[in-house]
Amino acid sequence: MLRGFLDFHRATLALKCEGLTDEQLRRRSSPPSTLTLLGLVRHMAEVERTWFRRVIDGEDVPLVWSQDGDFQAAYDATGASRAEAFAVWQAEVEHARRIERAAETLDVTGYQARWDADVSLRLVMLHLIHEYARHNGHADFLREAIDGVVGA
Repeated sequence: MLRGFLDFHRATLALKCEGLTDEQLRRRSSPPSTLTLLGLVRHMAEVERTWFRRVIDGEDVPLVWSQDGDFQAAYDATGASRAEAFAVWQAEVEHARRIERAAETLDVTGYQARWDADVSLRLVMLHLIHEYARHNGHADFLREAIDGVVGA
């Protein structure tokens, strides 16, 4: 069930970006906010990378768009392209899926340094569902403002 909901939300974010140009994907929500659809894709790539690879799998990998661990850097899609952002995001989703499927149970834990706590794979999957759901709400408004398209 967790896998199904997580994949639904991943697919929803991709759907919200479907058929748009790089320029449209970089269109800001309402200045001064820098929120864009492309920024959301980049942010979710960092989220997938952090929670599955860094926390659950214990990999020592940096963030993609920030050398100092600033998650906000991914939101700045100035000069970013669909090709780059989606390639990174899709690669991180595939890493996450491999880690999740290889786990013996959802009770497998990893250390989340920001929380100074061990967290289970179950919690990570629930957190990602929450994170996608929240940002897909943002994506709904962004997409509607670009071309009027609504729905999931």
